[in-house]
Amino acid sequence: MLIALVNGIVWGPLMLFAILGTGLYLSIGLKFMPIRMIKAGFVLIYKGRKEDKKEGEISPFNALMTSLSATIGTGNIAGVATAIFLGGPGALFWMWIAALLGMATKYAEAVLAVHYRERDEEGNHVGGPMFYIKNGLGQRWKWLAFAFAFFASIAGFGIGNTIQAHSVSDVLASSFGIPELYSGLVLAVLVGLVLIGGIKRIASFAGAIVPFMGIVYLLTGVLIVLLNITALPEALSLILTSAFTGTAASGGFAGASVWAAMQFGVARGIFSNEAGLGSAPIAHAAAKTDSSVRQGLIAMMGTFIDTIVICSVTGLAIVLSGEYLSGQSGATLSALAFSKTLPLVGEYVVTFSLILFAFTTLVGWSFYGEKSLYYLLGQKAIIPFRVAWILVIPLGSMMDLKFIWLLADTLNALMALPNLIALILLSPVVFKLTKSYFRKKA
Repeated sequence: MLIALVNGIVWGPLMLFAILGTGLYLSIGLKFMPIRMIKAGFVLIYKGRKEDKKEGEISPFNALMTSLSATIGTGNIAGVATAIFLGGPGALFWMWIAALLGMATKYAEAVLAVHYRERDEEGNHVGGPMFYIKNGLGQRWKWLAFAFAFFASIAGFGIGNTIQAHSVSDVLASSFGIPELYSGLVLAVLVGLVLIGGIKRIASFAGAIVPFMGIVYLLTGVLIVLLNITALPEALSLILTSAFTGTAASGGFAGASVWAAMQFGVARGIFSNEAGLGSAPIAHAAAKTDSSVRQGLIAMMGTFIDTIVICSVTGLAIVLSGEYLSGQSGATLSALAFSKTLPLVGEYVVTFSLILFAFTTLVGWSFYGEKSLYYLLGQKAIIPFRVAWILVIPLGSMMDLKFIWLLADTLNALMALPNLIALILLSPVVFKLTKSYFRKKA
């Protein structure tokens, strides 16, 4: 299959090196500031709820919630489970590494997005990789900006639309016997009602729903870990050792090499937190802020919350339960892991969390897609894009999951490449702005 061949190339050693290498390079250049500033990042998130007198359309807090609405999706439940199924428990370790380095990547993306943002025909702020490539690197790099916007406008239909719709319809069909098409049609109507209001309604919706759904899922996961606390040291040991030695076949688990653990851990980690893809800075560019660095500090926490917190809860539940040996994958594996410790309750938490996570991702990614298409075709493309986005949802609910995941992974990589190149070339700007900000704070 052509898609499988392309996927094997774009997610080969060079792509993993590019993503992890960019994160490491930026982390070193920033003297590991993102990791050192995690506590300060949480403080800024809290303060960001009230910054509403600066230039921009949405509060810094709602900008983060909008980006989290797009990243906290099926990747946190089905994606983590798939990574462990294919790469063994060690995949979780590589997800952590990708996230810690990805914090610097996400920080740099948001800094550049705010620094180089523009206003559209309606006076709203727009930004993201296509704009910081065009405004930061100049005319001779416009082809790179075009490449990012082109791939992003298509990629959204995979990572942000069809995968989310299919995951919801699949879990509702297996749990309640609801036909996939019915779920897809209801989803399409609900998403359409939110999209009518544009970025302000999307941000308000995200600001209300994302914290609620994240906290419920997190508390349930923490309870599962606490109930299995005596097995936690052994589980952590298994995660660390299998990350460097691979995992032997056992039960319904086919076994996994070190390369599989790294490949699927990083790929699913990036799918979940999107650090390096260039999607989140599109939301952060609309934030009401007069400091690109301050918004960058808020943005980097999205990667921490998404992967180090939410994905870890899913991964630890799966490893602690031993259900990764069951031969199941995706959301089914996560549901089995939760329900083993918390019968009935655990399965329903996973089911309803998946539905909410996927729904908010459908809403958040629609904004990314329309802004990418806006860069390519202008304001006239927005309404047709929203119509197409809504119409694809029922189709996605009935599509083959394996093909969708493969296509989404491929498009993610093609979308990431222009952004990673831009981050490296514009890194001196990030370092200069950061140094200036903290010098004034001192």
